[in-house]
Amino acid sequence: MPLPPVPSFKPVANTDAIVAMHNVRFTVLTDRIIRIEFSNDNIFEDRPSQVFWYRGQPVPKFKKKITPKVVEIETDYLYLVYKIGRSGFTSRNLSIKLKQGKVTWRYGDSAVKAGNLKGTARTLDGVAGRTKLEDGLVSKAGWSAVDDSKTLVFDESGWLVPRVGEKSLKARFAKTFRDSLDIYFFGYGHDFPALLLDYTRIAGEVPMIPRYILGNWWSRYWAYSQDELQSLMQEFRARDIPLSVCIVDMDWHITKTGNESMGWTGYTWNRELFPDPQGFIAWLHSQGLRTALNLHPADGVHPHEEQYEAMAKWMGIDPESKTSIPFDISNPRFMKGYFKILHHPYEGSPLPLALSGALAKTKRGEGLGVRDKRGVDFWWMDWQQGKESRVKGLDPLWGLNHLHFQDHGRDGKKRPFVFSRWGGLGNHRYPIGFSGDTVIEWSSLAFQPYFTSTAANVAYGWWSHDIGGHFYEDGTPELYLRWVQFGVFSPIFRLHSTNMPALERRPWAKPERIYHAARDAMQLRHALIPYIYSMAWRVHQTGLSLVTPMYYGNMDSDEAFKAKDQYFFGTELLAAPVIKPVNDKTGLTTQKIWFPPGSWFNFFSGEQIKGGTWHTAKAALEDIPVYAKAGAIVPLAPKVGWGEIENPKELDLYIFPGADNRFELYEDDGETTDYRRGKYAITVFTLKKNKFTIHASSGDTNLIPAQRTYRIHLRGVDERTSAALPGKYDPTTRTLSLESVTLKPNDSLQVQFGNVRK
Repeated sequence: MPLPPVPSFKPVANTDAIVAMHNVRFTVLTDRIIRIEFSNDNIFEDRPSQVFWYRGQPVPKFKKKITPKVVEIETDYLYLVYKIGRSGFTSRNLSIKLKQGKVTWRYGDSAVKAGNLKGTARTLDGVAGRTKLEDGLVSKAGWSAVDDSKTLVFDESGWLVPRVGEKSLKARFAKTFRDSLDIYFFGYGHDFPALLLDYTRIAGEVPMIPRYILGNWWSRYWAYSQDELQSLMQEFRARDIPLSVCIVDMDWHITKTGNESMGWTGYTWNRELFPDPQGFIAWLHSQGLRTALNLHPADGVHPHEEQYEAMAKWMGIDPESKTSIPFDISNPRFMKGYFKILHHPYEGSPLPLALSGALAKTKRGEGLGVRDKRGVDFWWMDWQQGKESRVKGLDPLWGLNHLHFQDHGRDGKKRPFVFSRWGGLGNHRYPIGFSGDTVIEWSSLAFQPYFTSTAANVAYGWWSHDIGGHFYEDGTPELYLRWVQFGVFSPIFRLHSTNMPALERRPWAKPERIYHAARDAMQLRHALIPYIYSMAWRVHQTGLSLVTPMYYGNMDSDEAFKAKDQYFFGTELLAAPVIKPVNDKTGLTTQKIWFPPGSWFNFFSGEQIKGGTWHTAKAALEDIPVYAKAGAIVPLAPKVGWGEIENPKELDLYIFPGADNRFELYEDDGETTDYRRGKYAITVFTLKKNKFTIHASSGDTNLIPAQRTYRIHLRGVDERTSAALPGKYDPTTRTLSLESVTLKPNDSLQVQFGNVRK
């Protein structure tokens, strides 16, 4: 049985979707995606590639016309014309017209010509400010073309191999023309939701993430001892600063090896720092914290490791030789041992480990489902040692992301994810992203809103940044606070820095005003989890990221493309993080924010803003520029000093007038794959003509509290709105807060606000 498990590929397209002739094959995957292939040997690739796994889609409606001279394919949206030639495709013989936008793509047209709006980048390591981004799937012209010709494919055992005939064909045709082409044409105009939905249908879904990763993370590259980390976590709790994850950086393992290893790679606990590793992890779990250990696997396995003897025997090496075992992502046997010998024991592995030098043969599923509570929850894949391997075209990072993701979910029950850098297209299947070691400067913070939102164009929405920045001088306490505030309204919140003593990420080590503002922000992050988790469900179902650029839904506005420092945060909110220091005289910072057409409200103050133009916003240190659309419904858990990552027993519902709306609160067990079997609950909230309704919950209501207390807040309204309703009005936030009500899952509630004055 392969290890890790092989995904359930469906790579072969329906024959009715294929239009083929000698040397050429077209596959109509959807009414707006056409696969275009040329093969000099007339051999076409049907195995799953690194990017595209599910070509076996329902056949869309299309017409075809084939003559000795021309091929025509027409869907409701695209019109392809190929003038049959002997030497492959050219700009003169292959074109696709977007019927609705009156735009025509010709073979060879560049992404620049299309006005490609970019995707993301491998890493922000060493970046102070901006970095170059790869091309994405979204463009101003409405089309994109992904050249999949050089990617590897999966064989029947689930390992990546070169494509059909690559070696022989390369030698024969290298000096003439490209002997094979495999291009995916996307023609969606400005319908980005449809584009991302279809892309994730054929390339694989964005996984449903575990709920706990949406809380605050602590991370620091520092040689903490077990006692020091426990004391630090206790201090966070004593100071009412909630956390959900505690990362242990590379000093968890032996770094002074006494051999040729530089100490970056390691698999053996440093028991001088961690005398009781299992007890330490069990203690973290008892505090409601999850943990990950840092990995740098590039240097292989050296003789100082506790696992060396077993790994050497597994690889056919005499342990007495003390020969180092090189890391080899291309070797299936090495990678099986890599997981079973080096990693599974730390996870409380459900699979038996044979330390005699061979791995026990087990039936898939044997012993699965029970993991040691003292085990590591996930791994931080900190790979950054090159892009080449023994298989040409196989980037070790890409391979590690894929294999670690598959291995993490090997029991079929645990919800898998990885914590690693972006490895290229297809990596949306492997959240979450570690953006690397940024330089601590205002320019680095200023780039991250754009960087994060643009990644939506390749469905890679779950970025985790080093909040506060990674290295060099620590800037000012104000920069730290603004990074924290951005982190609250970013996909993953993770405090981090390198091991320089002067760098400080503990909020209480900052000046008093900064400390309190940072604590408030981190408490807000945990309160936002019900909202963000509901958006995670949307990401999983649609491919639309939590954070998206302002031009999503606003492609006709030139201003939307200029608003690079702001973004949509889910369906209800717009965030414009502060990215420059305050004025010394006024104590405020000012920034211009573009608002799409319609009414908008300051989420915290209730101030109403007319959309369709730019507005100047002022922000004191404590202020986070976040705005709600008219009709927005935002569920928040109560602010707490610790925990509160579960489905809450209390909810504050913030409602903003001015438009009808519907919001679905998604809830499940937060961790397993049971949601795939319908084990989840949805509670719908609607706002229609000033009537707000909490509908009875549907689905598996055993997963949510037997009783839930709701507090309804209508924000951004005139005081006279409160006249006929029981509750209190706060003029400072323009908010009418109704008396709380407790409902069972099957209960419903309607509130008529009457004549709402905005």
